[in-house]
Amino acid sequence: MSHKAVAIKPADDPAFQLPASLAGLSLPMIIGGIVALVGGAFFSNSAVGGRFGMSSYLVAYMYCLTLAIGSLFFVLIQHLSRAGWSVVVRRVAELMMIMVIPLALLFIPIAVSAYTGSLYVWSAEGYQAEHGIPSAIWEQKERWLNPNWFVARSLIYLTVWCGIAAWYYRGSQRQDETGEITITEKLQARSGPAVIAFSFCTSFAAFDWVMSLAPMWFSTMFGVYLFTGSILSAHCAICLFSFLLQRAGAMRDEVTVEHYHDLGKLIFGFICFWGYISFSQYMLIWYANIPEETHWFYTRSTNGWFNVSLVLMILHWGLPFAGTMSRHVRRRPWLITCWAAYILVLHLVDLYWIIIPEAGMGLGGAAGIIATLVCVIGMIALMLGLMLKLAAGTRVVPVRDPRLGESLAFENF
Repeated sequence: MSHKAVAIKPADDPAFQLPASLAGLSLPMIIGGIVALVGGAFFSNSAVGGRFGMSSYLVAYMYCLTLAIGSLFFVLIQHLSRAGWSVVVRRVAELMMIMVIPLALLFIPIAVSAYTGSLYVWSAEGYQAEHGIPSAIWEQKERWLNPNWFVARSLIYLTVWCGIAAWYYRGSQRQDETGEITITEKLQARSGPAVIAFSFCTSFAAFDWVMSLAPMWFSTMFGVYLFTGSILSAHCAICLFSFLLQRAGAMRDEVTVEHYHDLGKLIFGFICFWGYISFSQYMLIWYANIPEETHWFYTRSTNGWFNVSLVLMILHWGLPFAGTMSRHVRRRPWLITCWAAYILVLHLVDLYWIIIPEAGMGLGGAAGIIATLVCVIGMIALMLGLMLKLAAGTRVVPVRDPRLGESLAFENF
């Protein structure tokens, strides 16, 4: 909090517009992204085979989806807590959260795979007999894991996320034009129920889309685990994109060291939370020592996956935990941005570690890793291109938010 007065620039000030150097990248990124995404999936499928192609696509899809829904949660929490500090970086989060709409269309290949058996083994013929699963147990599984019900639930999740994101995005855009305070009041009033709906959809989507890759494995903490990665990566992406926008010439006076300091604190907090959830999930399963639960971690401790597990433990938790702990790091925008970019890379490794082992092709070899990277780069480029196109037609800061002055004057003590 600060009591200092800061002058607010006019709504049409160039500082609130997307720089032309970034706007011009929109179309090339969209086209390049589509080419890379399709090419990566095709190469992955042809070079490695089996379920690896669709697994690579799922890694790319979940990477961008977790950023989008993590940003959606960030926006909801800012309204729920009536936060003033975050107003100047909230539009960046809004632009990322609205990407959940094109991502809903990109879910179509995953929905189709539920019928063809090209990704989820529970939809493949002969899985039960091959693994000797008792009929009584498999019948109970099939009540939840069948293609029609899987797609119906997925439509519910995507509809809820898209509906909430679109409603909050439209409200924020309308306020840019009218400056009505009642819009903020409505966004705040509905943020509580929206968070509840968001939480249910995120947890069940994690169970359905990722955990069901291993249909006989279950963990009640898995939804929280995926959510933690989402919100951590979303804060990192907000920090990274805000820094890049400033380097390109936008909102240079609006986003200050104080905002990076707060983003750094949240990144540090969610690094701790990610480590806590990861360890708790592992510890509870190790302690109970039930075969139906331990095989998931056994798979990730053999065939080269043990090294990836160590990488995650040391580089995803230990190193950034120590690196972002210091106040001096958080108050240097370029430094905390470097850490944010680093954590975003490790978030991809985390998703690779979660998804790819269930394809049954080990680490995938050099071809599989390269093909997955091409898929992920393609999906990111496509989403970035769409974001830039959208940002070019709006402002990069909510220019008439009633708490904009508070955000501009924000200071850490």
